[in-house]
Amino acid sequence: MSNGNGNGQGSRAEDTQRALSTVRRQLAAVSGRKRMEVLLESSHARALVRSLPAEDLYFTVMEVGLEDAGELVQLVSPEQFRTFVDLGAWKRDELNKHTALAWLRAARGESGEEFLQKLRKADAEVLQLLVREFTVIHDLEENPDVHVEGVTMETPEGRYLVEFKGIEGVELATLRTLLTDLIADNPFETIRFLEATRWDVPGELEEAAYRFRTARLQDLGFPPLEDAVRLFSRVETGPAPSPEVSAALVAQREQPDYLEAAFSALDERERENLEAELRHLANATLVAEVEEPGDLDAIRRVGEMARDYLLLGLEHLTGGKPSLAAQVVRDTEMQRIFQVGFSLTLSLKFRADRLMKTPLAQVDGTPLLFPEEAVAVEALRRKRPRRTLKVPGAEPVPFRSRRELAASEDVLARAEAQVALLGALLGGSPSQAREVLARFSEAPPELGMDRFFAATVAQAVLEGRVDPRPLPKARRAELGTRLFEGTPEAPRLKPDVASRALAVLEPAVPEAAREELRRRVNSTLARLLEEVGAAFLQDGTLDAIASILLPMEGTER
Repeated sequence: MSNGNGNGQGSRAEDTQRALSTVRRQLAAVSGRKRMEVLLESSHARALVRSLPAEDLYFTVMEVGLEDAGELVQLVSPEQFRTFVDLGAWKRDELNKHTALAWLRAARGESGEEFLQKLRKADAEVLQLLVREFTVIHDLEENPDVHVEGVTMETPEGRYLVEFKGIEGVELATLRTLLTDLIADNPFETIRFLEATRWDVPGELEEAAYRFRTARLQDLGFPPLEDAVRLFSRVETGPAPSPEVSAALVAQREQPDYLEAAFSALDERERENLEAELRHLANATLVAEVEEPGDLDAIRRVGEMARDYLLLGLEHLTGGKPSLAAQVVRDTEMQRIFQVGFSLTLSLKFRADRLMKTPLAQVDGTPLLFPEEAVAVEALRRKRPRRTLKVPGAEPVPFRSRRELAASEDVLARAEAQVALLGALLGGSPSQAREVLARFSEAPPELGMDRFFAATVAQAVLEGRVDPRPLPKARRAELGTRLFEGTPEAPRLKPDVASRALAVLEPAVPEAAREELRRRVNSTLARLLEEVGAAFLQDGTLDAIASILLPMEGTER
């Protein structure tokens, strides 16, 4: 009989665990309010909620909003609730007491016993800080005739009168209920609690509470800052994919999800282990980025960044084959995969840093780069390298694929050629570059290297020599005549204009920069044609609007 009962109990426990595992998989596919609904509607709601990591539940509560998530908060275990307070009620080393009260209000519900269990598990120092902040505790033995205004409550034995201050409405009701529950549960202990609260120093209470909170967060995977920053260490990434593989990666239209490929090929226990490893990695990344562990926006932002580096690392380590992702995950710690992904971007940063440290990479703080490449190099030189989008004014974004790394490598190659190209056209030394740039009425940042180059091309076309300077007023019509032909309705460049400019400029620049020179001469002439060709053929003059593209004497941009 006992064996049968034992087997029955074991079978029921297994059924429950299978049911919980099924719901946990469903939760991974939904977010926010829908996730909370799945949790609350489960036939094993309490067991399911308490089987989940507290950080995941906290994320759900914050997505839904604490005011709407009270039923979920009331289901969590005392330990999970304490984690909620650790994550949500602190800002750096300071307890936000109003926020802590909001969490307590959400946890109260109808069950006083459930609430008391959470209070017993909470740090006494946190409760003392709340009572100290929002009440004045009067000892009636010392002053039996104390006069108070507002809401008060007296302890049952008549020793203390608690005067509430600085709060009203639901906050006052929450704190009053808290004290009432504590007194009902253990009057003697509550009196001792109030007496200690009267005399303990708030700064010491907060410091002690912060130490306890820090230790618990470390157990959850939030390491000390000095340990967390090691996550962003450079590591050997291993051999790069072969040229054939690299070409295939660049040509891919849709980026595979290597993490999803890994998850789908792992068994249930492996998936649970991977989820725990990912959670600790995300927590360590939050610490390294000096973000608050409970800041929902930071959690999202840093979580996306961690995922981006993992996807990069997995793509590199699998050689672009999603089918190998599971094996890589089995053989390699997630931290190492993260570091491989980060190191791939760090290599671009180091290359950009080396470029900008060369003697003629910038003149008095102005990079010798065209606008697109200048912005891209600046983004690569960030602490966490990023890539730029071809959208004016768009913020740089993280790298997510080898294809994007390859595109930035191309941008860097152009930037290296531009530094050599523009440096040569400016005379080859910082002092000569300053003399040349002094010919222009605008300071280098306002002039811009694209307009400087347009002036150089114009002088090459007009005078057949390398002599960067603003276009003389008297020669505007002559330049237009040498550049354009056709009609205002169908303007075109004269067939030999690009070759004439290149014949002048190519001997002045290094061989390695000549391909970029040809590209830039063609793009500069094409833009002049597009912007001012028709107007010149219509009016026979390059008017002031051309100065947007081409510096001119006597014309301020």
